[in-house]
Amino acid sequence: MRRIDQHEHGSANGGGLYVRAPQAAAELAPASAAPPDRQFADIIIRRMAHLRGPNIWTYRAVIEAIVDIGELEDFPSNTLPGFYDRLTAWLPGLIEHRCSVGRRGGFLMRLRDGTWPGHILEHVALELQTQAGMKTGFGKARMTHERGVYKVVIRTRHEAVGRLAITSARDLVMAAINDRPYDVAATIARLTEMVDRQCLGPSTACIVDAAVERGIPNIRLNDGNLVQLGHGAAQHRIWTAETDRTSAIAEGIASDKDLTKQLLAAAGVPVPEGRTVSSADDAWDAAEDIGLPVAVKPSDGNHARGVSLNLKTRDEVVRAFAAAEQEGSEVIVERFIPGQEHRLLVVGGKVVAATRGEIIRVSGDGRSSIGQLIDAHVNTDPRRGVEEHLPLETLRHDDPVLLLLLERQGLGIDSVLPRGESAEVQRTGNMSIDVTGQVHPDVAELVAMATRVVGLDIAGIDLVAEDIGQPLIPQGGAIVEVNAGPGLLMHLKPAIGRAQPVGDAIVNHLFPAGASGRIPIVGIIGDGESALAARLTAALMQLHGLQTALGCRDGLFLGQRRLASGGALGYDIGERMLINRTVQAAVFETSPRHILTEGLPYDRCQVGVVMCMPGPQGLEDLYITEADQMPNIVRTQVDVVLPEGAAVLNADDAEVLALADYADGEVLLYSLDPQSPALKAHRARKGRVALARGDRIVLAQGPEEFALVNLSAPEFSAIAQEPPADVRPHVLAAVATAWSLGVPVELIRAGLLHFCEAAPAGAVH
Repeated sequence: MRRIDQHEHGSANGGGLYVRAPQAAAELAPASAAPPDRQFADIIIRRMAHLRGPNIWTYRAVIEAIVDIGELEDFPSNTLPGFYDRLTAWLPGLIEHRCSVGRRGGFLMRLRDGTWPGHILEHVALELQTQAGMKTGFGKARMTHERGVYKVVIRTRHEAVGRLAITSARDLVMAAINDRPYDVAATIARLTEMVDRQCLGPSTACIVDAAVERGIPNIRLNDGNLVQLGHGAAQHRIWTAETDRTSAIAEGIASDKDLTKQLLAAAGVPVPEGRTVSSADDAWDAAEDIGLPVAVKPSDGNHARGVSLNLKTRDEVVRAFAAAEQEGSEVIVERFIPGQEHRLLVVGGKVVAATRGEIIRVSGDGRSSIGQLIDAHVNTDPRRGVEEHLPLETLRHDDPVLLLLLERQGLGIDSVLPRGESAEVQRTGNMSIDVTGQVHPDVAELVAMATRVVGLDIAGIDLVAEDIGQPLIPQGGAIVEVNAGPGLLMHLKPAIGRAQPVGDAIVNHLFPAGASGRIPIVGIIGDGESALAARLTAALMQLHGLQTALGCRDGLFLGQRRLASGGALGYDIGERMLINRTVQAAVFETSPRHILTEGLPYDRCQVGVVMCMPGPQGLEDLYITEADQMPNIVRTQVDVVLPEGAAVLNADDAEVLALADYADGEVLLYSLDPQSPALKAHRARKGRVALARGDRIVLAQGPEEFALVNLSAPEFSAIAQEPPADVRPHVLAAVATAWSLGVPVELIRAGLLHFCEAAPAGAVH
C-alpha cells in the first residue's frame, strides 16, 4: 500500500508523531484573544534535514524542519488579532491550498477556525515555492512528544530552495503575527532567482517529468542539466536534448554548416547555396556569386541572433556581416529562400513536433517611438526575457539586426509611427505557432532523412517553406540548418496551438515499451545485524550472473572486490553504486536512522527484506522514543517495493508480519518454526515460504517443498561460525530473496556452498 504522495494534513500518524485533531484549536484556545500589541518571540528552527530519498513521509525528496513555536503553542491562529487578514493579503494564493478539508480554501478555513504556527509555516513555505516557480503540493506538520515542538515537512525539488523557503516562511509568519512589515516581493524574487539558477532547466525538466510518469528513476549528476535516467547498467544519460546516444561526430558535423549542407545536398536534400565568409568584402563577393537576395547569419547562433534575411544591396550585406560577426562565430552567406520559417523536432527518426515562426510588427499610435512600442507591446510578452525557461528573447534597442531591419524600412528606433501604420521589428527566431498536425508526410520523411545523414538521434531541423502542408521541393523550400541539442521550449510553450509531449518522445526513444531503466535492487533492514543476510543475498545474485553491488555494515563491494571497509550504508553509498554503468543488481542494508535522516538511496526496489522490528534506542535525538513509533519507520522498506516485486518478512516477529498489509507485490515469509500459524496460513494460500527444521533449510510453496541444505554439515561450517550466533534467519532471508528474484533452487543451494568455500569463517567473501 503506497503512502499518500500529495498534500495532506491531519491524516495518518506520520513517523509515530503526535497529531492534533482539526477541531482541537477551538477546544484548546484561550477564552480571549492575545492583546493586539503583544509581541511574540520568534519561532526557532532547531534543525533542518534534506531527506533525499523515500522516507517516512513520502517517496520524494523533502526538507524536514524541527520547529519550536514556544509560547505560540497557547495561541492558535484564531486568537491572533489581524493575523488572518495580514497573511492572506500577503499571500492570496493560499486560497488554492486544500489542506485536510479536501477542497479549495480548505487551509483558510483551518486558519480562520484556529490552527498552530507549525501547520501555517508548512503552507507558507509551500506557497513561497509555488510563487517562485517551483510548485510542489506535499507538506505535513506533526507534533512531537515535546510540547511546542513540531516536525514541519515540505516537498522540494532543490535542497537550497527548500531551506530558504522554510526560513523565509518563518520570518513572514512572525511578521504577520507581530504586525511588522515584510517584503514579500523581495523574498519571492530571491527564491525565483535561486530556482532559475539551481534547478533543472525547463527542457531537461520536461524529459525528467516524462521519465517519472513512466516509473523510470532519475539521478541528477551535476549542478547543471546532466541527468541519469535509470539505474546501473540499465541507465541512459541526457543533457537537455542531447543523450548518450548522440554521436560526437554527428554533433561536429552539425556545427559545421558548410559540411552539413554538402552532405545533405549529396543525399538529394534541398539546401540553399552558400558558403562561409571571412570579411565584409568576402560576404559581398559571395552574395554576388550566389545571386541576390541573400541571407547572412552566424554559423553558431542561438534564437536566430545575428540573422538578417532578404538582403539586396552591398550596404545591407556589409552591415549584416557586422551584426553576425558579433555573435562570435564564423559568418555564412547563403541564398535567401522565400517563405515561412519552421522548426521540426526529430527524435529517433520521427518528427514529433513542429512550429512556425511569425514576423513581429508594432503598430503606431502617433505618439510613441518604435523603441517605446517594442517595450510596451513586444517585450511585455511573458514568453520573452533573458531567463533560460523563456522561449523568446527580449528585443534590445541596440541590436544591429533590428536597426538594419528598421533602416531598410526607412525608419529608426526613435521614429514615431503614425496611427494605423506598422513596422517589422523581428523576422526570425519567433517560433511560436504549433503546426505539428500540418506537416506533410513527404516533408517529415525528408527531414528524418536529413537527420540520418548527419547522424543525430535528436535534431532540430530549420526549414523554410511557403506551406508546411505541401511537399518541400515543388514549392522551392529548403532545409537551412540541422541543429544538435535543440531547444524544446518552443514546443512546450507555443503562443498558438497545443504544447507537444516532446519529453515523452525522448524518453520513449531511450526506453522502448517495457523498458523501465531499473535493475534488481534489494533493500534489507533489521536490528543492526543484517549484514550477513545482505552478503549472502549479494553472493547468490552474483552467482546468478549479475554484477552485483553490495553496501552493508561490513563494507562496500562490487562483485568480488571490496571497495571500502566498514559501514557502507546511507544515501551517498547507494547513489555511488547506482550511477555505475557496470552494476546489474544491488543489495543495500539500511537502518531506521538512515531512513529518518537521509531517506533510502533508491526510489523503488525489487525486494524489501525486514528481518526484525528494531527498538527506538539511539533515536531520541530524532524524536523517536517509543517502540510503537518504529513500525511506521520500518514500513518504508516495504512501501517502496514494486508491484512486480516482493516483500520478504520474518514471520516470527508479529510487528514485521503485520507489514505484509502494506506490500504492493508478492509476500514471502520465513520462520524458524515450521509449525508457525502464519507460515501454515500463507502456504494454504499457495504463498512462498522459507523455513528451518532444526538446521535444515527448506523452501516451500503450498504443499510442495524443496530441501536446500543442512547448515550443520561440515561444508557449511563457514556460515555456521559467522556472527551472529544463530545464522539461520540470515540464511532464510537470503534464500527467500534469491528465490523471489527467480534464482533456481539448485543454484541457490550451490550458491550457499560457494559462499562457504570462498570465505573462511568470519571473513567477507
